[in-house]
Amino acid sequence: MPNSSSISEFLLLPLADTRQLQLLHFWLLLGIYLAALLGNGLISTAVACDRRLHTPMYFFLLNLALLDLGCISTTLPKAVANALWDTRAISYAGCAAQLFFFLFFMSAEYYLLTIMSYDRYVAICKPLHYGTLMDSRACATMAAAAWGAGLLNSLLHTASTFSLPLCQGNVVNQFFCEIPQILKLSCSESNLREVVFTIFSISLGFGCFFFMVVSYVQIFMAVLMMPSEQGRHKAFSTCLPHLAVVSLFLITAVFAYLKPPSLSSPSMNLTVAVLYSVVRPALNPIIYSMRNREIIHALSKVLQHALFQLP
Repeated sequence: MPNSSSISEFLLLPLADTRQLQLLHFWLLLGIYLAALLGNGLISTAVACDRRLHTPMYFFLLNLALLDLGCISTTLPKAVANALWDTRAISYAGCAAQLFFFLFFMSAEYYLLTIMSYDRYVAICKPLHYGTLMDSRACATMAAAAWGAGLLNSLLHTASTFSLPLCQGNVVNQFFCEIPQILKLSCSESNLREVVFTIFSISLGFGCFFFMVVSYVQIFMAVLMMPSEQGRHKAFSTCLPHLAVVSLFLITAVFAYLKPPSLSSPSMNLTVAVLYSVVRPALNPIIYSMRNREIIHALSKVLQHALFQLP
């Protein structure tokens, strides 16, 4: 059996068995990727260019769009190229880089969603202190903390995973490199460092989840106590997109990594992975744009400006 020093490339799971289905998946994934680039790119441009959107909520939304762009760009271009050229290979360094960046963007996005729940909590439960607690410096610090924590988490897990000797072949049962599939190729049945890092990451994840739950319990209590129906509707409308994005993130990620072994199969794993790594980043811009008049107005201005620039 080969060890890690002799492995120069990995073989990823093909998206389909026949050439016709591979080409169908190529066009489908290419369309999703272009839609994700367009949606997240438009939101980023709208928030950056429209001064009315220079608020903490939209600043964090800009960061979310950038993380979604990074997440989908880490996995999908390689999958699209493999489907087009009928290949499965990815280099050892490419696999390590893909795992690192995917985990980085996913972790940072989860921490950012936690911060966004705090932003909504302060805006609704402590509106008089919002300008003080969520000033530009505080927002930049919190966003940097989310990116930095994601970077540290990804660095630790990637270094731990690829420091293991690999002697179970080089076939990765997923369409991109991820930690559980790489660990299946390890010679050792257990790795103390990876176990410690995993326990730490899960504990931090549950801490963030608990923080979001507590924040939204207080938000809902505050909203229900508002005397004005219009005020309640406005408060809920700013929270529902975030709740939808968080729910989509948690449901797909938890099912992907914590589903019972009886439901585990290559096709099921592939389907779930496509949902949380491909479909979710493409849907987030749509979720945040629906019924958000400020975003829609800013997007219309961006599109009008782009059309006027055409010859």
